[in-house]
Amino acid sequence: MFPARAAPVLFGFILTCLMTFIVSGVATYRAVGMTEVFAGLWMTSWIASWIVAFPVVLVVGPLTRKMVAKLVRPA
Repeated sequence: MFPARAAPVLFGFILTCLMTFIVSGVATYRAVGMTEVFAGLWMTSWIASWIVAFPVVLVVGPLTRKMVAKLVRPA
């Protein structure tokens, strides 16, 4: 188990893994179709996109939370 203070980083890790996996799969399929090289291209695209997405989420996440807090009424 991870300590509670790791939750934002763990959330970003899991979110970016899932999102980049799905989006890169869709984009790869649209680009090359279901060919014999699809899986290899998909995995290459997935890793490349995750390497960019994970640090971006860690940097942009807190900013986004602040923006959302300003856009919603307190409970």
